[in-house]
Amino acid sequence: MNSRAQHILRQLIDTYLATGEPVGSRTLSRLIETSLSPATIRNIMADLEEAGLLFAPHTSAGRLPTAAGLRFFVDTLLERRELTSDEQQTIQAHCDIKQHSTPHILDQATRALSGLSACAGFVLAPAISPTIKHIEFVPIGGARALVVMVDSDDQVENRVIALPLGLPPSALTQATNYLTARSTGKNLDDVKAQIHMELQAGKTELDEIAARVVTTGLAAWNEGHNQLILRGQAHLLNDVRAITDLERIQKLFGLLEQQETVLRLLEMAQSAQGVQIFIGSEHELFSGTGCSMVITGVPSIAGPNQNRSGANIMGAIGVIGPTRLNYGRIVPLVDYTAAVVAKLLG
Repeated sequence: MNSRAQHILRQLIDTYLATGEPVGSRTLSRLIETSLSPATIRNIMADLEEAGLLFAPHTSAGRLPTAAGLRFFVDTLLERRELTSDEQQTIQAHCDIKQHSTPHILDQATRALSGLSACAGFVLAPAISPTIKHIEFVPIGGARALVVMVDSDDQVENRVIALPLGLPPSALTQATNYLTARSTGKNLDDVKAQIHMELQAGKTELDEIAARVVTTGLAAWNEGHNQLILRGQAHLLNDVRAITDLERIQKLFGLLEQQETVLRLLEMAQSAQGVQIFIGSEHELFSGTGCSMVITGVPSIAGPNQNRSGANIMGAIGVIGPTRLNYGRIVPLVDYTAAVVAKLLG
C-alpha cells in the first residue's frame, strides 16, 4: 500500500472512530490536507475495498473499515498519543490510597480507567492466599462458632462453622491458641499445609475434639478464585441499536462472570508482551458482540508467572468497548494504569 492510500485509510478510520458513521469521499477531501479530488479519493477507496480493508454498508453510503482494516490500522498506522498531566494525576489520585487495602486500590484503578476511557474497565487478580494477622474462634450459640480472620491488609473475613455437640468452651480457646501460634504473619496455604502435617503425625497437644475444630475452621477457607473486577459495564450499552445487540452484550456479561473466562484472559496477559488489542471476533469471547479489548499484564517485582520479556505478571488490566475505540488514547491509558498499580503493589 502506497503512502497516499495509507493516508486516506488513516483519515477515514480516524473519522469513523470519532463519529461511528460511514465516511464518504467528499468528507475526506475536506479533511485531507492535499489537492486530491473526491473522484481520486473514491478510486483509492475502491482499491482499499477490493483489498478487504473497507466496505460499503449501503450502495450510496460512504465506507466503513472492516475488521481487517482496523487491524491494519492498529498494527501499522496507529498514532499513540501521550497522556495529559491531568489524566495521569486522575489515575494516580484514584489508585494511591495507601490507607486502603489492595482490593480497594484495584477497584479504584478500574473505576478510573472506566471513567477516563468511557468504556468498561477491568482488573484481573489471581487467587492470592492471604497473610494472616489474627485468627480466632468465637462461639455464637446453637453449636456454632464464628471463625474470624484478619489479614495483613486489615481485611476481616468471617466463616460460620458447626461445632461438635457438647464442645466445652475451653476447646475453642485451645484451638485459637494453637492456630495463633502457627499462623501469625504466615500465608494461609502454608499454615494449612503445616497443620495438616502435624495433625497427621500426631505432633500436637490438641485433644481430638479441639483438633476437629481446627480442621473444620481451616476447611472453611477454600482455595481462592481468580477475581475479575469490572466497572462501567453501562458504557457497553451506549452503541446498542437493536434487541439482538443487547442480547449479545448480555451474553458477554455472562461469560465474564465465569471463572474459565477469567483464567483464559489472565493466561493471555501472562503469556504475551506489552499491550494487546483484540478487535471484534479476533477473540471468540467477543464474537458477534461488536466489542474490542485492550489488555496488558500488571508486572510485579516477584511472582511465579513471567512473560516473554522476563517481567513477573501478577494480574492483568484492560478495557472493553466498541470496536470503534479510540485506540490511540486507550492504549496509553491502559499501559499507564498498569504501571501505577504495579508500583503501588510492588
